[in-house]
Amino acid sequence: MNPVEIEQAISDLAEAPFDAAEFPYAFLEAFGRKATEIKRLRKADTNKSDVGGVLQRGNIHIATCAPGEVSATLAALKASPATIRFKARFILATDGQEFEAEDLIGGDTVACAYTDFPDHFGTFLPLAGISTVKQIRESAFDIKATGRLNRLYVELLKDNPAWGTTEKRHDMNHFMARLIFCFFAEDTDIFADEDLFTNTIDRMSNRDGSNTHEIIGEIFRAMNTANKDRATAELPRWADVFPYVNGGLFSGSTEVPRFSKIAQRYLSHIGGLDWTRINPDIFGSMIQAVADEDERSVLGMHYTSVPNILKVLNPLFLDDLNAALEEAGDNGRKLANLRARIAKIRVFDPACGSGNFLVIAYKQMRAIEAVINQRRGEADRRTDIPLTNFRGIEIRDFSAEIARLALIIAEYQCDVTWRGQKEALAEFLPLDAQNWITCGNALRMDWLSICPPTGTGVKFQSEDLFQSPLDQAQIDFENEGGETYICGNPPYLGAKWQSGEQKNDLRRVFEGHTSSWKSLDYVAGWFMKAAEYGNHTASDAAFVATNSICQGQQVPILWPCIFATGQKISFAHTSFKWSNLASHNAGVIVAIISISNRSKSTKRIYSTTRDGHIEVRQTDEINAYLTAAPNIIVEPRRFPSDGLSRMLFGNMPRDGGHLVLSGEQRETLINWDPRTERFIRPYIGSEQMIQGKPRWCIWVHDREEDEARSIPCLQEIFAQVEKFRSGSAAASTRDFAERSHRFVQIAGTAKKHSLAVAKVSSERREFLPVDLFDHNTIVSDLLFALYDAPLWNMSIISSRMHMVWISAVCGKLKTDFRYSNTLGWNTFPMPKLTDKNKLDLSKTAEGILLARARHYPASISDLYNPDSMPSDLAEAHRENDEVSERIFSGRLMKNDSDRLETLFFHYAKKYQGSTA
Repeated sequence: MNPVEIEQAISDLAEAPFDAAEFPYAFLEAFGRKATEIKRLRKADTNKSDVGGVLQRGNIHIATCAPGEVSATLAALKASPATIRFKARFILATDGQEFEAEDLIGGDTVACAYTDFPDHFGTFLPLAGISTVKQIRESAFDIKATGRLNRLYVELLKDNPAWGTTEKRHDMNHFMARLIFCFFAEDTDIFADEDLFTNTIDRMSNRDGSNTHEIIGEIFRAMNTANKDRATAELPRWADVFPYVNGGLFSGSTEVPRFSKIAQRYLSHIGGLDWTRINPDIFGSMIQAVADEDERSVLGMHYTSVPNILKVLNPLFLDDLNAALEEAGDNGRKLANLRARIAKIRVFDPACGSGNFLVIAYKQMRAIEAVINQRRGEADRRTDIPLTNFRGIEIRDFSAEIARLALIIAEYQCDVTWRGQKEALAEFLPLDAQNWITCGNALRMDWLSICPPTGTGVKFQSEDLFQSPLDQAQIDFENEGGETYICGNPPYLGAKWQSGEQKNDLRRVFEGHTSSWKSLDYVAGWFMKAAEYGNHTASDAAFVATNSICQGQQVPILWPCIFATGQKISFAHTSFKWSNLASHNAGVIVAIISISNRSKSTKRIYSTTRDGHIEVRQTDEINAYLTAAPNIIVEPRRFPSDGLSRMLFGNMPRDGGHLVLSGEQRETLINWDPRTERFIRPYIGSEQMIQGKPRWCIWVHDREEDEARSIPCLQEIFAQVEKFRSGSAAASTRDFAERSHRFVQIAGTAKKHSLAVAKVSSERREFLPVDLFDHNTIVSDLLFALYDAPLWNMSIISSRMHMVWISAVCGKLKTDFRYSNTLGWNTFPMPKLTDKNKLDLSKTAEGILLARARHYPASISDLYNPDSMPSDLAEAHRENDEVSERIFSGRLMKNDSDRLETLFFHYAKKYQGSTA
């Protein structure tokens, strides 16, 4: 269940008659606990409560009680030995009138009337496996409003199927934007009477909802009728009390979808919410999911958290403004200059969605301006910051409308906060008809026309803020000398997930820059557009992006294009998990990267530690790998550094699975004919090496073919291989149909031993999986292999130095490390080794192997689990790291940043200017 569904279920429970015996089970069911779990809990041997309640191990201990005994019951739950023994995170007591609960881990408490406990549903989200409790708890109203609007939206489409078609979808979305404005306006005194919109509909509509669409249509018409035209508009008296809104929100068609009795009841429920609590920071992202069928499954989770947005905005320009505010102190002239500077700052989000980044930027800047006004004794001063300075491009029309509406609401709320309700109301209506959000494809538009750096903007004017033509900004203003900051969270989309249209977008952006654009993530287009924008004015841009654009093959494609425009990386936040999704959704690993063509002596690298703290590193230069090191691009090389052994692919059968055997199949073959045993070898892929699961293969040298074919069961297998290869679409596979006794690709075999390296490794492991195998073992194409390499090569691959290099230059597959022999091993800048170095490295490699052997039959997966790694193995790796790090720098490294800087120094010394 998603948070919206949970909130609705909890609300339904609170509204139902209180049943003391059933409440604990209904409460757990509302949080998505499975029916089988609830059934087990009803049995005495599963329910571990010792106070007559219901205890679910590791989750919650609930007890209902007689009226007036809630606090005492909660105390008994807290003191209960069962609560402690079975590690209940929550305790909850209620009598159907009062409700009390406590999070025993987080420390949060709830004490409220029983009917109000749905307002605190966010506290209990861990019961549903959702980890983003804090963000969701803080946005409880937005989730409730989103859920109610979603139910209305779905019900209206059920009764008005034509409104769900492509032709009418814009009208439907525009209608929802109008409703949101009305609900907000009636609860914030923008309308003269509280609940004016909701009460008018309830009073004037038929009980079956049959004329509700007519009532709403007349209200909308009134809000689009200027005062001077009211006398001739023939508005009904009950509609004439609604104010003129302007701004295009109610212009155009006043057609409204028809309402059923159920839809009207939903509308009334929505109006009954307290819309003063709306949070435009995130509400827009939630509500846009209502209009997007693909996003409804994650309703209430589809938003960008404010802390994440500030990771972009603070270092981009807000930190600088706050520093200037602190430096100004109470100096009136400096404060006035800073206020004038803020009023000229443009914030431009060319992938603005529903406006999150723009709203947060606006609110933060208004807060700084408010402090300035207070220090200057001008607290009632009208803001100098125009909404027209907050520009956006958004491809979806509904999101663009919500972004405009969110900014309007944010402006009103800021006026109320900093100037007071009376002043805010006096200046709110009618809305300004200027348009700040353009609907269109950002990668095909001229950003300079949407956000001109200086001078007058686009001159096209319209009376319709919310019905703007595509690709057309509608702003006329003068802002000479202002700063421009580009920001946002553009769509990521790796190369293989892009549509044909999106491929064409990238082709247009990168034409003339690189011919290898097909390998780039979609987000790369925004960086290139921002860099080109900077050719015309001093600017700073910062985007949230997949960290893959700073890893692996994308680096030599994208970043030379960016740097060629004169841009440099001014700050970066290294890889972290975008934590706005619930735990049931795969986290996206992102980086924040800022580019600027303005000279900045100090650049900053931010990184999130394992305990959630943010560390800041100041440096003179940040390279494309987001490291404090010279701006070097690592290109693939055909051969490794001097002295390192060559790393090759493993062997690929292309056999339809017939040459590969499970243990049972191996035994069956040998039982059929013992002569087959000499042709069966251990066969190691990544799963076999890491998980320790044995597998086998049939391995026949060309000189042994006749002998092998003389064995009937092997001949039958070869016939199946031949049939599979003959039917292959690949010519290279068909060419091997008649050579069905052998693998298609044989990269090599060992005379003594093989070192095998996993191509993909979990991000949780601190060391790359590498292992030693005897000469009889066949290495599959899922691994890389070093055949008969000296053991000290294993020491290097096992080192933390090598791990951080792979992480930086090879990239990742989802969140896992992706190894490359040409880009990772061959480029590894190993210093020239002495015989003593090789001996020391060989000894530490032996130490690692011996430590592993002491824990046989534990697999690499078991041994390298970071939560349970054996101490002797950890010590063996520590010794290995100490030897390898001293070879590089004569000292131990402080951290991974230190390691990477050292490695890039050696890379520049070893390879810069050389060819692969």
